[in-house]
Parts: sequence; structure tokens; C-alpha cells
Amino acid sequence: MRSSSRLLGALAAATFALAGCAPTSAGAPPMSAEAQATVPLTIHTARGKIVYAVEVATTMQEQARGLMYRTSLPDHGGMIFPMSPPRDASFWMKNTYIPLDLIFIRADGTIARIAANAVPEDLSPIPSGEPVAAVLEIVGGGAAADGIAEGDRVEWKKR
Repeated sequence: MRSSSRLLGALAAATFALAGCAPTSAGAPPMSAEAQATVPLTIHTARGKIVYAVEVATTMQEQARGLMYRTSLPDHGGMIFPMSPPRDASFWMKNTYIPLDLIFIRADGTIARIAANAVPEDLSPIPSGEPVAAVLEIVGGGAAADGIAEGDRVEWKKR
């Protein structure tokens, strides 16, 4: 019995590690495909400041749903997934219908990694590669178009 509870705990941890674009349960209907309130987010790049209006996924439910079931994303819109304490993160694209750039952000606000143009509905894990304090999802190709690069600094209003 003890080994089965360890296995269940490990499975629960693995499921949460794939949060962001992952469903809370297989076949679960979307809670809402409507955008929620946004906060300003600024990325300091070599070209200057780039401003986004992003949704903040703070609850486990919001993080599990992420941008699933969306068919579009506003220009300079997206979603940020704060993580406290910072941790290794891994996302997937299940039930995500639009390509996304995943921007992994360190605790000091600098960009650790950009996973560009994640393939819609792909179940392959997209890892952060190191502990991160947040992950930003924007439209696929947006990072390159705006000149966003690893090492750039990200700031947003915490709610």
C-alpha cells in the first residue's frame, strides 16, 4: 500500500510539473476560453522596452488550464505563470490550438530560455532547463519579432 501511495504522489507531482498548457483531468471541458483581466508586463530588450498586457495564472486551476482552447491571442497579449518558490518547470501544448513562445524567467527577472513556436497540441515536454520564477506565454514568433532574447529583463505587476 505504501508503494502505491508513493506512486500516486509521484504521478501527481509529474502532472503538476506539466502545468500551464496541461488539462486538470483527461477530457475535462474548458472552464472558459475568454480572456481574464490583464496586467502590464514590460520586457527590456536591446531594442528598448516592449509592453505586453498579460493574464496572470496564479491558482493551480488557472495554471493547469493556461491558454488551452484559445484560438487566438491579442497582439502583445499573453499569460504569465508565477512560481513561488522558483522551480524547474515543464510545459506541454495539449489542447493548445495556437503556436506559442514560452519564455522562462529567473527569480532576478532575466530570461533564462525561450522555447520558440511550440507546436500546437504537441505532448512533448518543454522544460525550463533551470529553476525559474515565472513562465510567460506569448504568440509563437513574437519573441523573435520583438527582439526578445535570453538575458533580457522582465517586469510585471504582481497581483
